[in-house]
Amino acid sequence: MGLALALATWGLTATGASGHAMLQRAEPGPDSTLKRAPDEVKLSFTERLEPAYSSVRILDDRGQQVDRRDSRVDRANRAILRATLPPLPPGRYKVLWRVLSIDGDVTDGGFTFRIE
Repeated sequence: MGLALALATWGLTATGASGHAMLQRAEPGPDSTLKRAPDEVKLSFTERLEPAYSSVRILDDRGQQVDRRDSRVDRANRAILRATLPPLPPGRYKVLWRVLSIDGDVTDGGFTFRIE
């Protein structure tokens, strides 16, 4: 019983105490290959985000920003960050995000996707 209680307590502290907004889901997904260009990039995080300090950029293979520069936290769900895209040609694209969770922790990251 003592071991079970210790494991249960460790599980709660290991998952619930971090407070960092971690990327939970991305559309398009990391390392995905798409047949057509998406209309937007949508990132879902584990924590609510501070809109004024959270952003996402989408770059082409030359490092040029290709999104519409309208990165925003979703009003209905503050754990979602979005940016719309113009029609994109085939190629490899990099998604770079930096977010501030409402408890003050900054996280950032990135991934690529490809359009055939």
